[in-house]
Amino acid sequence: MKKGLAVVLASGGLDSCVTVAVAHQSHDLALLHLNYGQRTEQRELHAFHAIADFYQAPRRLVVSLEHLSFIGGSSLTDRSIPVSEADLVGRSIPTSYVPFRNANMLAVAVSWAEVLGANAVFIGAVEEDSSGYPDCRKEFFDAFSRVVAAGTKPSTRIAIITPVIALRKADIVRQGVALGAPLHLTWSCYQREDLACGVCDSCALRLRGFQQAGVVDPLPYAQKPSYVNA
Repeated sequence: MKKGLAVVLASGGLDSCVTVAVAHQSHDLALLHLNYGQRTEQRELHAFHAIADFYQAPRRLVVSLEHLSFIGGSSLTDRSIPVSEADLVGRSIPTSYVPFRNANMLAVAVSWAEVLGANAVFIGAVEEDSSGYPDCRKEFFDAFSRVVAAGTKPSTRIAIITPVIALRKADIVRQGVALGAPLHLTWSCYQREDLACGVCDSCALRLRGFQQAGVVDPLPYAQKPSYVNA
């Protein structure tokens, strides 16, 4: 028996795809995708619909957060800022950080969840990414859960669920394989839509995860360095 309806934020990337697979085990799905003027917007949207089709999700919603591109401040939304090459040991905030993006996305997800009567919002945030992204930390989601409780109807009960937040990318890959998630349909690259670049932070984290898990990454890459020891 399913435990009710869940809104799942689905970017089309590896982490969100595995999060969809996890949510699918326990909930009926309402899949939400946000376009925000990112460089790979069309490729991510294609991946989202492919994953939604795979899970035969009847409820899906695509929302524009184009104000994030107007605000700028990120190499994902401002083409005058170069996408930095991968730095898997650095602790500084990378150029790809989109200021307060997850709060914007969760706000939309909670609004939709309240209208649908959903009892959960799933998001595929990962603490491994949080050295650069402050809104990927568990403490951020704990705080946002309190905001949801304070800012919705008294009868509303929406849990913010982050099923992969404590996992390494290799473990996310393994879990995706175990759940039969369609990893071949995902897209992670920050800067290209034809071939994944292989050298941005997102590509490097993904490749390292697959390499450490001993699983072949099904995506085509322009470059495919080894990040096993990075």
